[in-house]
Amino acid sequence: MKKIAIYPGTFDPITNGHLDIIKRAKKLFDEVIIAIATSKDKRPMFDLEKRALMVELSTKDIKGVKVETFDTLLVDFAKKLNVEIIIRGLRAVSDFEYELQMSYANASLNPDIETVHLMPSLQNAFISSSVVRAILKHGGNVSHLVPQTIIPLLQKDNHVYNI
Repeated sequence: MKKIAIYPGTFDPITNGHLDIIKRAKKLFDEVIIAIATSKDKRPMFDLEKRALMVELSTKDIKGVKVETFDTLLVDFAKKLNVEIIIRGLRAVSDFEYELQMSYANASLNPDIETVHLMPSLQNAFISSSVVRAILKHGGNVSHLVPQTIIPLLQKDNHVYNI
């Protein structure tokens, strides 16, 4: 039986830290579904289609990775796909409390859900989409923080950020 896991997030944009977690998850699971949340409440910098394209471009060479989008509760999306394992990344102690609450909330909604927390390598531990967005907004260079395949897509209103 195939071991399948979901790695959810907004991926606004996908970073080298995300890619690190995806590669680590692929060592543990036969298939990893990258589940991109609509997340209207977070008001993403990039629209859902562009975020999905960035993830697809970044993972196209990793066998066993699928990209999906969703706009429901994660546990409902997981149930729809018949997946019981959720992957979450932990960068620092500050992530732990939030991730613990989310894991317990998901388990309370569906007791069959298991959450596996993976840490990125040390070189990627400080990278977050928030950091990348802040640097982009101020015209900074993010080429060392994101997969090279998405750099052409890091633009808004025909403005190419300094990358």
